[in-house]
Order: sequence, then structure tokens, then C-alpha cells
Amino acid sequence: MIYSVHGKLISKNSGLAIVECAGVGYACRTTQVTLSEIGSVGDDVMLYTHLSIREDAAELFGFADMQELHCFEMLTSVSGVGPKAALAILSDLSADRFALVVASGDSKTLTKSKGIGAKTAQRIVLELKDKISKENKDSDWSSLSESAVYENNSALEDAVSALMVLGYSQEEIMPLLLQLDKGMSSEELIKETLRLIGSRR
Repeated sequence: MIYSVHGKLISKNSGLAIVECAGVGYACRTTQVTLSEIGSVGDDVMLYTHLSIREDAAELFGFADMQELHCFEMLTSVSGVGPKAALAILSDLSADRFALVVASGDSKTLTKSKGIGAKTAQRIVLELKDKISKENKDSDWSSLSESAVYENNSALEDAVSALMVLGYSQEEIMPLLLQLDKGMSSEELIKETLRLIGSRR
């Protein structure tokens, strides 16, 4: 089992990073998130890896951090989700945001990734929701939400604060906010969230 590769980045293109270690070039399939974080060709890099061995191929997958690797391994444990689909999802969503999307049951966001249909997205949520929620039960929800969803969106931050003042919990409102257009103003986000809450009662 190859745990990690550490060496010089000799090639970097869509979905692939090649790292030279002691004269050997390791081709690591990876996400756009990792590619954006590891720097430029010639830089010293380290990737945490997952080795996949099948009857017809052996592939190495590399990630900039352990959290993204863990999400990849969880995704590929889901029936019908292969490495290609897992990379597509984690190229569109950071590990933190992926965890939040699944924990909140937002399968719709997963369908925005290439090759992920509604049934597959629902299966991912069904099989991983409890696992991710359990792993994150001691984490700071507001910190996770800020890093994964706010993304410098002050309107979203203001909407969350206002809704919490009204007595709603983040666990109750975040799944609803994730469904809305992040380009809305704070007033529009609040109004639409309250409408959604009302329609469920």
C-alpha cells in the first residue's frame, strides 16, 4: 500500500499530477481542488494516496490533504460510485462542503457534478449521511458552515444570523439555504427560507 508520494511535481494537467520520487514518476489521478493547491511544475509536493487495483488496471489517486482522501474513500465505498465519479464530485466541492452537503441531505447539489444522476446522488446521501454526521458530531457546525458554504458571501452570513435570532437552529436552516441561489440578497434569503420552513409545517 502506497500511503503518500513526496517529491517534485513534473507534470500537471486536468485530473492528473505526476510526482517524481527518487527518479520514479508517479502518475496520480486527482481533483481540480488538489491541482489548485499543490503549486506549479517544479515545486516540491506531497500527496496522500489511494491505490486502486482491478483486474484490468492499477491506478494511484492523490490528494492534497487527508480529509479529501477520506471523502474519496467514502464515496467509492458507495454502491455504483467509482473513482471517476468521486473525483468529479470532489472537483466541484471541497471536502468540507461535501461533508456539509451530505450531512444536510442535499442530494440536488451532488447532481451538478458530471456523471452524477439523481438516483446516484440520493444513494450517496442515504449511505453516507449518518456516517458523516456521526464523525462531525463534535465539530463546530458554524465553523464548518462558514468555511464550506459562506465563501465570503456576507448576505448568506447575515441571513443565517438573522434566522438564528428568530429562534431557528443552523441544523434546521442550513439544508434550506443550500438549495437557494447564493446571489440573493440577505433579505431574499431570509424571506425564501421562512417560506420553505412554513411550507413544511
